[in-house]
Amino acid sequence: MPEHAYLAAVRESYDTVASDYFERVKPPEELDPLSRGMLNVFAETVRTAGLGPVADLGCGPGRVAAYLAGRQVDVFGLDLSPVMVELARGAHPDLRFGVGSMTSLPVQDGGLGGILAYYSTHHTPPALLPVVFGEFRRTLAPGGCLMLAGHVGAGQHLRPTRAYGGHLVSYESYLLPPDRIAELLKQAGLALTARLVEEPREGAERTFATFLARRPEQP
Repeated sequence: MPEHAYLAAVRESYDTVASDYFERVKPPEELDPLSRGMLNVFAETVRTAGLGPVADLGCGPGRVAAYLAGRQVDVFGLDLSPVMVELARGAHPDLRFGVGSMTSLPVQDGGLGGILAYYSTHHTPPALLPVVFGEFRRTLAPGGCLMLAGHVGAGQHLRPTRAYGGHLVSYESYLLPPDRIAELLKQAGLALTARLVEEPREGAERTFATFLARRPEQP
């Protein structure tokens, strides 16, 4: 299957910023209580259900995957950036990490008990989100749980030129309204179970949202 054009820009950009990203982005243990709480809810949900491993998609340097593993979740990570994957393997040699794209997951149908997409779908052009969310549904086991978290907005299309210490980047970001994300998840055949929208934190400009959804047990 041909690769979608935007993926090359995302891969190259995150290969470039990987080392500074690793140094600058907070580990889950340093997040605010609400963000940690949602991760803990997800961890308990997938651990209790026991439907299969959890894929951390867009895992970056592996810190969130390690956080879930510390809560007895069977988790592995996939990222588009080979440099990020190497950092994750070096930092967490006891966990599994590989290179992969959310548009075509190297996972069998129904093979996952859970999917975590943590601040990792905002570079996907909105027209391709149905492809990504369709892959989420395909690879989740019936009853499997998705947690999707990230920035939301009113349909902004952002084109930053530098990031994480001033490195040149060529990716683009898309901030959709929470209702639109919820609608796309439902259209993909995922049942929304919870939604949390957080107002911008002090000193920040962006709104955050977390969605929990399940693949229905019945077709």
